[in-house]
Amino acid sequence: MKRQAAIMDFFAKYGIVVVLIALVVFFSIISPQFLKMNNIFNILRQVAIVGIASVGMTMVLLTGGIDLTAGSVIGVGSVLTAALILAGMPTVPAVIVVLLISAGIGMINGFFINAMNIPPLITTLGLMTSLRGVAYLITGGLPIFGFKSGITALGKGYFLGIPLPVVLMAGVFLVGILFLEKTRYGRYIYGVGGNEEASILSGINVKQVRYIVYSISGMLCGLAGIVLLARINSGQPNAGTGYEMDIITAVVLGGVSISGGEGRLPLVVIGVLIMGVLTNGMILMNIQEYVQWVVKGLVLVAAVGFDRFTETRKAQLA
Repeated sequence: MKRQAAIMDFFAKYGIVVVLIALVVFFSIISPQFLKMNNIFNILRQVAIVGIASVGMTMVLLTGGIDLTAGSVIGVGSVLTAALILAGMPTVPAVIVVLLISAGIGMINGFFINAMNIPPLITTLGLMTSLRGVAYLITGGLPIFGFKSGITALGKGYFLGIPLPVVLMAGVFLVGILFLEKTRYGRYIYGVGGNEEASILSGINVKQVRYIVYSISGMLCGLAGIVLLARINSGQPNAGTGYEMDIITAVVLGGVSISGGEGRLPLVVIGVLIMGVLTNGMILMNIQEYVQWVVKGLVLVAAVGFDRFTETRKAQLA
């Protein structure tokens, strides 16, 4: 029984590595363009936005919560940065302001969840819709473009031959891993998701932990929005639409339990890469965008289903 539980645990943690390798082999056979360096860099640039936001989403899910505002915050961060720069604000102050506002949005999520006792799903679903409206109010429903800023270098530049968005994503993942695995608050996050009642009895300020994780999630989504702006060089009112699904799928694929308390950021990197490889491969195969939506939705359902299955089996075999 213990051996079966160990096998289930191994596949739950590392099965996605096998999936990633299988996808790479499959698409490289189907399309000779897939393994070319330009396409690999293209995949890495594409996943950078989802990857940056997935670090914050991981922390939220580890506490047993969820943040559906991710895509809308990415959109608001993108158009607000564009609007501030177009209004004449220097790039660096504009970026700082947007990151602080994005963190503030996360604090608002935390407030409704903590103070009003509204479930995270309902809170973030409501704010997701409201923030999408805010993005359209900022832009007037029209793209913001024509501003002169060095911010485009963030989306198209290189550092030691590596695209800058990828370098930024790697830095965010590194800081996130150190925060979760080496700090007191990292342990608190796992504790709150694993057993909230025990965490309270241990003296952990659960509400403070929620404020922290939702603020981090908001700030990183704002950063992802800035990277998106740098890539397309215009603030689009619909920017970030649907990104929350890709982010959540990547995190759950990476082995983070939707029940909270279980999962590690290094494997979330694999989940992010799977989403990027899957999307890029389907584009190379000329698969319609609508079909891609169907596939991504099924991947999310399959990932959550596998998470539930492995948890049930481990409980039975324990």
